[in-house]
Amino acid sequence: MSQSLNGKVAAITGAASGIGLECARSLVAAGATVVLIDRAEDRLKMLCAEIGERAKPLVVDLLNGPEVSGMLPRILDIAGGLDIFHANAGAYIGGPVAEGDPDAWDRMLNLNINAAFRSVHAVLPHMIAQKAGDILFTSSIAGVVPVIWEPIYTASKFAVQAFVHSTRRQVSQHGVRVGAVLPGPVVTALLDDWPKEKMEEALANGSLMQPKEVADAVLFMLTRPRNVTIRDLVIVPNSVDL
Repeated sequence: MSQSLNGKVAAITGAASGIGLECARSLVAAGATVVLIDRAEDRLKMLCAEIGERAKPLVVDLLNGPEVSGMLPRILDIAGGLDIFHANAGAYIGGPVAEGDPDAWDRMLNLNINAAFRSVHAVLPHMIAQKAGDILFTSSIAGVVPVIWEPIYTASKFAVQAFVHSTRRQVSQHGVRVGAVLPGPVVTALLDDWPKEKMEEALANGSLMQPKEVADAVLFMLTRPRNVTIRDLVIVPNSVDL
């Protein structure tokens, strides 16, 4: 039997677009109050007005460490609690290592790894104290299958997977579940640097998913009975051979 999300409070980073936005919409539709976290203030306000009164905007620069560490009191003030935290925000860089830009790598790694881990550190004591909660990461199929054309991105998602697996074992005794959804290629802003021809070909041959398909998987994970943890949920298009 699935667990109801009525009355639950969720917070999602990177919620102004893509997977984060679709997850916010799905959780609100399922009865939760959702705090949408992003740095795009005007867009957040517009989206929350569109989604409804149970969608709450929270402007945070995830590359600003003190802002991230100070999120919890702001979430509690806005929504009155916190039951679900989805570390979704991320960036993507592909291409040959020999031709890469280490400064760009640093920014991506800071967002995909450091900001994600810091945000969980900020909210986890609250969940441990209340002896219940869900921590969820948006990881990637690249976190379990090294992808030759995106070695730095792949490395960041391997780090996420290691954090998920080890942290889950630390906090399960406190009633806190930790898991990750690991999608294959999804039509989001992360693919904006794809050549137009490659994008059109991928859409035509069914090798890209839509954010809503990932959001449906996330909703499944969060509504399992409390004695069950979906630690890793891999979702890929049928045509992707990984």
